[in-house]
Amino acid sequence: MQTNPAGPLKYDPERHAALLADYCLTAGVGERLLVAGGTEAVPLVREVTRALLRRGARPVVRLDYPGQDDDFAAFGQGDVLDSAHPADLADVEALDGSLRILTPEPDTDGNAAGLARLTAARAPIAAARSRKKWSLTLYPTAHAAAQAGMTEDEFGAFVMRAMFLDRPDPVAAWGEVRERQAKLIERLTRADRVRIEAPGTDLTLRVGGRTWANSDGKRNMPSGEVFTGPLEDSAEGVVTFTVPAGYSGRMVRGARLVFRAGEVVEASAEEGEDVLHAALATDPGARRLGELGIGTNEGIQTPTGNILFDEKIGGTVHLALGRSYPETGGVNGSAIHWDLITDLRAGGRLSVDGEVLQEEGQFFE
Repeated sequence: MQTNPAGPLKYDPERHAALLADYCLTAGVGERLLVAGGTEAVPLVREVTRALLRRGARPVVRLDYPGQDDDFAAFGQGDVLDSAHPADLADVEALDGSLRILTPEPDTDGNAAGLARLTAARAPIAAARSRKKWSLTLYPTAHAAAQAGMTEDEFGAFVMRAMFLDRPDPVAAWGEVRERQAKLIERLTRADRVRIEAPGTDLTLRVGGRTWANSDGKRNMPSGEVFTGPLEDSAEGVVTFTVPAGYSGRMVRGARLVFRAGEVVEASAEEGEDVLHAALATDPGARRLGELGIGTNEGIQTPTGNILFDEKIGGTVHLALGRSYPETGGVNGSAIHWDLITDLRAGGRLSVDGEVLQEEGQFFE
């Protein structure tokens, strides 16, 4: 555990695991809880497993080796790529909840089309998992640190601060986030038409009748956003995503989408355009939006190349291609849910029903 608050802040997997077990998963006696992550995350996987066992839960541990999905996409035959095995689905349905630990790896030259097929095949498994309690977090790998332009020690400290693990009571800190975001949701609940403006972006959406969710760290750790599911046929205009976003082991930069009646009709990217087109071709729902999110976490100011952190940056908005979250009232179905971010802090504006809500990253009362 962190024992020297006055010394340099260091990443502490035991403190991280306690927050995940108690706050995110709320582990109960006898619950069968999946702990899944890459092999690099073993220090955190071990501590989460121990924490769950101490609370009387039944952890199920699954580890992936680096590039595992690339191997499935490259060498999988027939049904291996195109359908989920009934036993895999039954196993997920027998869980009470799940935790996925991200372990960022270097970009690959993976088979984008094959990975899209694999994602589509796993859609029933993902849907079954989403019906149970779930949480997502990140283990600070060396690659994640390099991608963020930090040393490993610097990135470990960044992760601790982003999750409020540098504070005496992280759970209380996340309670403060929840209260602050609840006030923002009070205003957004009355909204119908949302307009996003920034260099290369002028997009309107409708959200009337939809529910706004308060993302307070329960599902994403760290968090700090409010989000909803826009009306599926409402997106009109163009959006340019200024923050790089990873998908299937590749980084996509400068993605630009044009929407008509809610559907992507043009798509391009400065880098990774083949990945963007492969994602859009996954299924019909991949060309529509499943989420509009507004980042509120002022403690995360610099993009890291990882969506879990970057979509929470205060002063940004993100749009997800594909699957809606049912609790928002969204009905778009897809095998994918891919968040793409645009930064409003340099010349951007977010308006609701013609009234400016946020300009250049600053909210207006």
